[in-house]
Amino acid sequence: MNAITTSFAPGLFAGKTVLVSGASGGLGIAMARGFAQLSASVIATGTSAAKLDTAASDPANAGIRFAPLDVRDTAAVTAFGAGLPRLDILVNAQGIARPVDEWDEATFLDVMDVNLNSAFRLAMAVLPQLTAAQGAVVNVASMLSYLADADVPAYTASKTGIVGLTRAMAHRHGASGVRFNAVAPGYHRTDMTRALWEDPAAEARIASRSALKRWGDADDIVGAVLFLCSPAAAFVTGVTLPVDGGYHSG
Repeated sequence: MNAITTSFAPGLFAGKTVLVSGASGGLGIAMARGFAQLSASVIATGTSAAKLDTAASDPANAGIRFAPLDVRDTAAVTAFGAGLPRLDILVNAQGIARPVDEWDEATFLDVMDVNLNSAFRLAMAVLPQLTAAQGAVVNVASMLSYLADADVPAYTASKTGIVGLTRAMAHRHGASGVRFNAVAPGYHRTDMTRALWEDPAAEARIASRSALKRWGDADDIVGAVLFLCSPAAAFVTGVTLPVDGGYHSG
């Protein structure tokens, strides 16, 4: 992580408040750490109290405030947003996948709600603060925004939807000074992908398709997110940046 954050000016996000949703682990907590290392005031949310407690006790997360939030609960999201006196940056990193089970309608709809609907729900809840701050939003899409996996129809559809939602919100709110962008991760070593990277055959197959011939780590997503939220990207909005080692173009 230090090699990534030292690529940016020290204190780049000093005085800024950042909300990272879905940050009790995986890519989300890596992003939260990146902002914290560049002096932002960071709030990280998740639904699992146990995971939040574990993250809060990790010295690597010192200075990050952890708070429970169920992004499927509109009333809870609205109240949470109303309770933030200031917000400069929102990262929608929440996401779930339920392989095979997503062909069941109830599971399909739940995955869509967590992965797609909640990104809209949370952004709208904090839009007044983002507008006041001339802030930035980064949504987390996926390489499956461009590809397909028959085991995860809802994940595939929701992450494809993130690309369209990001474009629409960028055009809707650009005149207000709020930028909306997305990143599209590939195969990164997280708990969500553990079954694949712990399988030597699957791990090798996936690495061989990527241009860089390796898996990503959670930290590999951080630099792209920091850039999109920085002044260096002041004229960048409505885009989705793949961060997949060249997997989806292979």
